Amino acid sequence: MNRILDIGDQPARLNVENDLLRVRIENNADVFIPLPEIAALVVSHHQVSFSHAVLAGLATNGGTYVACDERHMPVGMMLPLSGNTVQTERIAAQARASLPMKKQAWKHVVRMKLRNQAWALSLTTGHDHGLKAMTGEVRSGDPENVEGKAARKYWRALFASERFTRDSHAGGVNGWLNYGYAVVRAIMGRAVCASGLHPSLGLHHHNRYDAFCLVSDLMEPYRPLVDIGVAGLVVEHGMDRDLDKELKRTLLTHLNQDVLVDGQRRELFSLAARTAQTLADVFLGKRTRVFLPRFESMAG
Repeated sequence: MNRILDIGDQPARLNVENDLLRVRIENNADVFIPLPEIAALVVSHHQVSFSHAVLAGLATNGGTYVACDERHMPVGMMLPLSGNTVQTERIAAQARASLPMKKQAWKHVVRMKLRNQAWALSLTTGHDHGLKAMTGEVRSGDPENVEGKAARKYWRALFASERFTRDSHAGGVNGWLNYGYAVVRAIMGRAVCASGLHPSLGLHHHNRYDAFCLVSDLMEPYRPLVDIGVAGLVVEHGMDRDLDKELKRTLLTHLNQDVLVDGQRRELFSLAARTAQTLADVFLGKRTRVFLPRFESMAG
């Protein structure tokens, strides 16, 4: 079982007892959660305290920790250091990967991102606004930046707003997107480490200030899952409301839904694990293409 645990509403004390995470909140009964069930622990309340055993136990069991600021915006992430018995072999193969190999992999990432964005638009607006056709324009390494051109169409269409600009530092709907992406990023980070790959050695992203470039690369086709959840919230609440308890709970519930891929119900966690594992196989020469999910519908 994979669970995303968000603690941001009130002060809490966390500690570990017999491989169980104990959450103690004043005037509430203690809650005990098996550490192996926790995929991500997201903490944003400034009066949450925890022992070293919490972080160590979380990492030992393959979980991730996400720290948020007073605006509930993610500011840091801790990933497991070792998650695979052949990690050295896989990181060496990853580091040796040729530039043409990485460019080809990035082409497939961008194409699937556009296909899933087209799916999101069709689901929310009834039309893909030409994004599906743009996938054929993406070449190795995406030198024409088709991804960026598609993004300009995508955001205007998704929120039916000419005034919306995607800004990771802004509030309102941008904050909702940031939160959802942080959850997906934590899930993908966990999958990358479990597959024995190094999260810093990316395919395309190479920001010197991003310690998780590969995670940023591989989560791109998964972003539309967050987008359709946020689009639904915009219909109900408008675009200017600050991120709060209700919005976070709704987004987490949305991301915990199964999604239909290749005619089968799949969890986000298992899809991310398959993406990371197949990329490791590409680096090792065991296959030619990384698995990237093409979303068909939300399966509930």
